[in-house]
Amino acid sequence: MSDIKQCKMEASDIILDLCINNTDFGFSTSIDDAFAQAEMELAILNETVDSIKELKSNCDKLDYILAASSGSLCGIIDIFLVGQPGESPLGNITDKWFSDRIMVFAKLCHPDKKNFDTLESALRFLEKKFKVPYDQTGLGDAGRVIFDMNAKNHHFKSLAHNPSLLGLFFSILDQFANTSHFVTDGQLISLQQADEQWQLQGGNIPSKLFCGFVNWFGHIISDVSGSQSSARAGNRGMGIPSPLWIWTNDIIAIKSKLGLTVTDTDKAINELALNIFEQGYDIRFQTIQTIPVFLNELLVRLIYAVRRMFRYFMEIPKKDQSFKLMWKKCEPFSNPTVKRMLTVAHGTFCLIDAGDALGRAFVNGGGIFNAVEFVLRLNIIGVGRFTISLYGETKRTFTYICTKQKADFAIKEIPIIENYLEGLKILSVEYDDDRLLTFVEDFQKSDAYIKAFGKSAELAELRNVPASKILKSKVDIDRYFGGK
Repeated sequence: MSDIKQCKMEASDIILDLCINNTDFGFSTSIDDAFAQAEMELAILNETVDSIKELKSNCDKLDYILAASSGSLCGIIDIFLVGQPGESPLGNITDKWFSDRIMVFAKLCHPDKKNFDTLESALRFLEKKFKVPYDQTGLGDAGRVIFDMNAKNHHFKSLAHNPSLLGLFFSILDQFANTSHFVTDGQLISLQQADEQWQLQGGNIPSKLFCGFVNWFGHIISDVSGSQSSARAGNRGMGIPSPLWIWTNDIIAIKSKLGLTVTDTDKAINELALNIFEQGYDIRFQTIQTIPVFLNELLVRLIYAVRRMFRYFMEIPKKDQSFKLMWKKCEPFSNPTVKRMLTVAHGTFCLIDAGDALGRAFVNGGGIFNAVEFVLRLNIIGVGRFTISLYGETKRTFTYICTKQKADFAIKEIPIIENYLEGLKILSVEYDDDRLLTFVEDFQKSDAYIKAFGKSAELAELRNVPASKILKSKVDIDRYFGGK
C-alpha cells in the first residue's frame, strides 16, 4: 500500500481496474467512474436549484389584481350579507340548516325513528333524553342577583356547555359528582348537589364515562339552536358559544383550579366574550362568517388553476400534452405562487372587513370606540386564515434566504460540471477502446491467451504506456509477478 501512495502518475496515464471473482471478471475505467460521479453531482446541484424555485412565487401583475379583486368581492359579501348577529341576511339560511340537522339527529336517537315536524318537538325529546345535572338557567332570585345567571347567558357561563375538551372534562366531572361549574365575574363557581334526582347511568367506571360523553354530546346538539321554550316562542334562542371565544372561560377556570391570580385583563376579555354571546354571537353565527372566507379561498385557487390551464394549452404542443403534465402545471395547492395569491386575497378581505368594523364601532359608539360592536362585525375566521397565510409567507421567506446562498453557488457550479462532462465525452471518444477491452472475456477462455495478450498490448500502446513496460506474452506476465 505504501508503494502505491509513493507512486506518481503521469498526466497521460489512464487507470484500469480489473476485479477477478471466482467465476467472472469485473472491469471499469477512470473515465466511466468520473462520468458517473459528475452526473450524480450535477443531479444534486439541479435539486438544490429546484428547491429554491419551490420557495419563490411567480405571481405576475394580473395574479395580484385577480387575488385582490377576489378579496374585495368577498369582503363586500361579508359586510352586506354576513354583518352582525340579528342583522345577517345569511343568518336565516344557516339557522334553518342547523334546525334541520337537529331534527335529523333527534330522529336517529328516537327508538322508533320518529319524524319530528317541528324544532320544538325535537328539542323537547333531546332535552329529556340527554338530561344533565348542570342545566340550570338560574339559581333562584338571590342567585340571579349575585351571579347574574339567566337563560340568556347560562350556555356561555356553564363550563360543561362549552364545546371544548375542558367543557367535556367539566361535563364528566359534574355528571359524576352531581355538581355544576360556571364562570362569572372572573370567578369559578361550583354548585353542589345540582339535581336531587340526578343519577348517571352505567354499572362500572368505563360505562359511566361512555354515558357521560354521550350525554354531553347529545345535550350540546340539543342546545345549538336554543331551547324548546325559545323555539315555541319563535325566537332564535341562545345557542352554543363560539369555539373561538370560550378560551376566555378556560383561562379563568384553569387559573382558579391552580390557585393563580385572575387578572383584570382576563376578566375584561371574558366580559367582552359574554357580551357578544348575549348579542347572538354563537356557533351558528361563526358558521356564517366562514362562508365568505371559504368562497375567497375557492375563488383564488380556481383563478390560478384556470389561468395556468389556458397557458398550458397555449404553450405545450398537442403531441406532448398529458393529464399528468397539465396537473403539474395547474394544481392550485402546493406551489408558492397560489399561496402568495391567497395571502393577498385574505389580506384584502381582512382590510375591508376590519375597516368596516372599525368605522361602525366609532359610529355606534357616538365617536367613542365600541369594542363590542367592533368584535361583532370583525370576521374572526378571516383574521385566522390571514394569520396562517402570513405565517407561511414568513417561513418560506426565511427558508429562501437560508437556501439562496447554496442555490447561487449551485447555479455557478452547474456550467463547470456540464463542461467537465463534455470533456469526459471527448476523452472517451479519443480512447475508443471498446473492441480492445473484450480481452476481459478472452481471459475466461483457457485457449485464448495469445489473442488476449495481443489485445492487451495494443491497448497499452494506445494509452501511451512505454514499450519497455508492456507485457506482451504470458511469459512476461509470469516473470513480472514472479519478481523477475
